[in-house]
Amino acid sequence: MDLAAFRALEPLCWRAPSAHNTQPWRLRYERWAVTVGWDPADTLPAGDPTGRDLRLSLGAFVETCLIVAADAGLRLNWVADHDAADRRVGRLRPARHPYRTPFRTPEVWDRRTDRGRFTDGPDADVVAAVDAVARRSGGAVHVVPDGGRVGALLRAADRHVYGDPAVVAELRRWLRLDPARRDYRADGLTDRCLGLSRPAAVGLRAALAAYPVLRPLGLPRALAAAGGDPLARGGALLALVAPADLDAAGQVEFGRVLLRVWLTVQAAGLAAHPLSQLVDVAGSRDALGALLDVEPGRILHVTRVGRPVGPAPRSARRVDPGAGVATFAKTRSRSLTSGVFIHESPYRQMWRAYGSSGAGIGQGRVGSAC
Repeated sequence: MDLAAFRALEPLCWRAPSAHNTQPWRLRYERWAVTVGWDPADTLPAGDPTGRDLRLSLGAFVETCLIVAADAGLRLNWVADHDAADRRVGRLRPARHPYRTPFRTPEVWDRRTDRGRFTDGPDADVVAAVDAVARRSGGAVHVVPDGGRVGALLRAADRHVYGDPAVVAELRRWLRLDPARRDYRADGLTDRCLGLSRPAAVGLRAALAAYPVLRPLGLPRALAAAGGDPLARGGALLALVAPADLDAAGQVEFGRVLLRVWLTVQAAGLAAHPLSQLVDVAGSRDALGALLDVEPGRILHVTRVGRPVGPAPRSARRVDPGAGVATFAKTRSRSLTSGVFIHESPYRQMWRAYGSSGAGIGQGRVGSAC
């Protein structure tokens, strides 16, 4: 297995999406395999207590690794081996042939969240295409019925999220509202990716700093209202529905499915804006299940999809391609992986060709996957 070649590609793999852009994945290089695991310091125990978003992110990362490696001619396959105690989900191992996929590295690089305005939603052909992607793994994609009911569910979910002090504290940890901060270009949710003006970013930062005092005075409701109505920005809502009784390893595999769905949407010239709070909040998820006539626990992901009016910003990553080194933000120690020198090679030239700016994909208003 050409570990040096895959190490050189690793920065491109970090373009995978993750909730709040925490980038929880870690790679452990071994003699004949690369183990994919996660760092609990970059998880969301308050906002994602079941670990669903973590496992979807890890699966999306695995799929990204396979796409990037295949595009470079590296022959890898994926062996699932989920072990929560060892904090791993499986291994990338040598294969006889490159991974078969219709996607390539430029599509991985171009993928991002768009919280802006859409001119229209996906047509019947796009819906059929993404549904076919999910059905090949035993799932489905459903169009969420339009109407005021979903808007009410979104507002209720937002109020619930902003009303939980632990979730808000977690959100504050991952917000990047000051461009002067060292971690602004490393991870988290920036004001640019959230579509916030500078006055709005300053106001949000001040409001969250005063959260303990203002919460009893109605701050959660005010914050939910301040986010506006994403449904009014156009597009249609699509829900990814998994098979019944999907276990933790199965959720990782459906993270791979989710990335393929997003890339299929992107190939049609459309963009995605996840609205994860509809799934994160039990009441909203139950009501959504009733609307779709599916068991609520099978709904893994909901996203607004449509044709964007302009390009969205790209979310930050901890890798530093400009220095030729896959470095991690020095604000926290990293347990499973270390920085890797990227030698002057075709892979580094590929990285340079794709650019070195940062930006993402996301949840509803402030919360998000990038």
